[in-house]
This record gives sequence, C-alpha cells and structure tokens, in this order.
Amino acid sequence: MTNHQLTTLFLALALISLLAFGAGALARRLRQPPVIGEVLLGVLLGPTLLGEAVSGTLFPDDVRPFLAALANLGVALFMFTVGAELDTGLLRGHRAVAGAVAAGSVVLPFGLGALLALHLFDSHPTADRTGFVLFMGAAMSVTAFPVLARILTDRGIRHTWLGAVALACAAIDDVLAWTLLAAVVAIAGAATGSHWLLLLFVPYALLMFTAVGPALRRFLAGRWAADRGRSASTVVTLAGLLASAAFTEWIGLHFIFGAFLFGAIMPRRAARDTGDTRDMGDGRPDAAAQVPASPGRISERVTERVSHLNDLLLLPVFFVVAGLKVDLSGMDGGDLTELALILVVAVSGKFIGAFGAARATGLPGRPAAALAVLVNTRGLTELVILTVGLQLGALDDRLYSSMVVMALVTTAMAGPLLHLILPTRPAAQDLPDTAAPYPISTTRAQSGGESGT
Repeated sequence: MTNHQLTTLFLALALISLLAFGAGALARRLRQPPVIGEVLLGVLLGPTLLGEAVSGTLFPDDVRPFLAALANLGVALFMFTVGAELDTGLLRGHRAVAGAVAAGSVVLPFGLGALLALHLFDSHPTADRTGFVLFMGAAMSVTAFPVLARILTDRGIRHTWLGAVALACAAIDDVLAWTLLAAVVAIAGAATGSHWLLLLFVPYALLMFTAVGPALRRFLAGRWAADRGRSASTVVTLAGLLASAAFTEWIGLHFIFGAFLFGAIMPRRAARDTGDTRDMGDGRPDAAAQVPASPGRISERVTERVSHLNDLLLLPVFFVVAGLKVDLSGMDGGDLTELALILVVAVSGKFIGAFGAARATGLPGRPAAALAVLVNTRGLTELVILTVGLQLGALDDRLYSSMVVMALVTTAMAGPLLHLILPTRPAAQDLPDTAAPYPISTTRAQSGGESGT
C-alpha cells in the first residue's frame, strides 16, 4: 500500500464518517430510521448524482479494494449483532400468531419473487437460472429485525403485545431468509471451496450450539474474564466471530453465516439478570462497587461495544461501497417498469401474506394491518443480501440498483404508514384476549436503530 493510497484512504474514511453521521441525523429529523439517510448517502456519492468522474476522484479505484475490505468487516460485525439480538423468548405466549404471520410474510413473497424472477430472467440472464429464481424469492422475503425494533421504540409500542409479535415475526423471517440465502449460495456454486465442504456446515453448527456456546457462557461467567474487565470478553468474542466467519467463507457458504451463527450462540440476558460491574474507564473493575454480572449481561455489553464502532465507521463504509455500485442515471422506460413491478411484488407480497395470516388467527383489522406494514421493513438486512447476490452473480448492476431502491422505499414507508394505521398506541380492546404488555430485554436496536447513528 503506497503512501498516496494510505493518505487517500484516511481522507475517504474521514469524509464517509462525517457525512454518514450528518445523513443519519437528518433522517432522524425527518422521523426516519438513520439507515435511510446513510444508504441514500451511499447512493448519492456514487455515479447516480455525482457521475463517475467526481465519484472516482473521491474514491479512486486503487483505494476501493481497501474500502471493500473494511465494508466486509462491517457486514461481519453487523451479522454478529443480528444473531446476538435474536431472542426466542419473544415467542413466549405468541407462537401461534407470530408463526402464522411469519409464514405468511415469507411464503407468499417468496413465491411472488420466484415468479418475478422467471419474468425478469430473459432481460437479466445469469449463469444459474435456479439460483436466480431462489435468490429473488429470498430477497423478497426478508424483514429487517434491527430497524423494525427502532421503529417500534420510536412509536412507543416496543413493549406492547403488538411490538412483541412484530419482533418475533421479524426474528423468524430473518432466520428463514438466511436459510434460503444459504441454499442459494450452495446451489449457485459460486463459492471458493469445493461443494463437499458445504456438508461441513451442519456438524459445524451442531458443534457451535452444543460445545462452543456452553464454553463461551462458562468463560464469560468465570473469574478470569471478570478480573480483566471488558478487554478479555470483547477480544475473545471478536476472535470467535471472525474465526467463525472465516470458516464459513472457506467452506463456500459466505462469511456472513459464520458471523451470524456466532452471534446466535452468545449467552442471552434473562429477566432475572440484574448484576452489574462498574469499571474505572480503563477496563479495570471498581472493586468497591463490583457486583457480579451474569454471562448474558456481559454478552450484551460486548455486543453493544462491537456495534458502536461498527455503526460509526465500518457500516457507513459499507453503505458507500454499496452505493458506488448503484447507477440510476441511465434508467430507461424498461428499467422503470421493472422497478415498479419489483415494488408492487415486494410490498403486496409481504402485506397480503402477513395481513391474511394475522386475520386468520383472529387479529382485528388495524393490528393486523400494522403487523403487515412492519414486516415490510427491509433496511440494511436487504442491502446485505443484495450485496451477496451481486457477488454471486445472481444480480447484474441494473437489477441490483432497482432492488436497492426497493429496499429504501419499503423501509421509508413503514413509519408513516404505521402512524396512519395506529395514530395512537393500540388499545386493549383492539387486541385478542392474549394481548398484554410484554417485557422484552433491551438490545442495541432499541437505542441505536439498525445503523446505530
């Protein structure tokens, strides 16, 4: 790496960090999740608005590989936090409704997305028709858990029955979407490893849940980790998630699955976990004020620390790298027609599937419509999937650009539509007999949103 490249890289990172912070703040002023402003920033810094000349001056070609490496690191850390924030406790008492709505909001969008792929294949041919069809179905099925949590928090309904069901649906949708994407990666055969290596993922996942997860809990509960404060637990967690990401990348399943899996095995904080350990600011616990903290509480703190730096620097780099690949300036009538069709399929598939399933379980009209709007939120999770699709060759540049616009539109419309449907918090009589306030453990998404800015 030359002196010129290093200088340019540092200046590019400084520019990205400042502009992303401002874009996120502006989005919050407009009552939108910060991720909307940050993704728009990435698109606007690309060739769509500035053109290739200006975009190339700000982010030269010889620097972009380094930005891409940092972006991949940001995605790995993001996937870790998504896995760490998934909580099966959300399903407690809501399995019937959450399961039905999640199934409806995945099955119908997947089917419509697959049909759309068959229609689009001739104009966007790929090497693997089956992989393209499955990928479009998976891309239409995703729901962004973290940005959904931020919307619920902003509306003050995160801790209500409706908020609990919405988050449970998003959690199920996420797991199903990543499973579908893993199948696409395996079928597409665009991996670096041999096909037989993919078979290692099943025993690897079993090993993570049966051995590594319990060992990690014992480590976080041990005196060695407690005596060394934040450093030991954070370093071990970072090393573990990066090693897990490296393993799944090596077997050809993409690094996001390894990072997500390591997050999923992190200890969860139980409702009774009230322990705390105050430190002196240098990683050393205050012996006079030390109270034992549970593994779940330590895990939550580690996740917050990992996501904090990621939200401020690495994810904005990802937005810019993704935005540099979006070019809407050359869209013609055919591209606009395809974009309109993509939006119709994306919005209607999720809404009709979720709304119909919610009504079938006995949920009244307004709460059912609110759930259908909320699960339409795609956010950064969709952008990660689209980036994987571009890397796999399942998407070309034109279709990728249209799908990014779809992700922005479906995320931006969730808040305003929710306000129209539920101008006030849902009343008890508007919900089934099982509806009641439901305590949910706080997560990073509650305070920072999907991108945390």
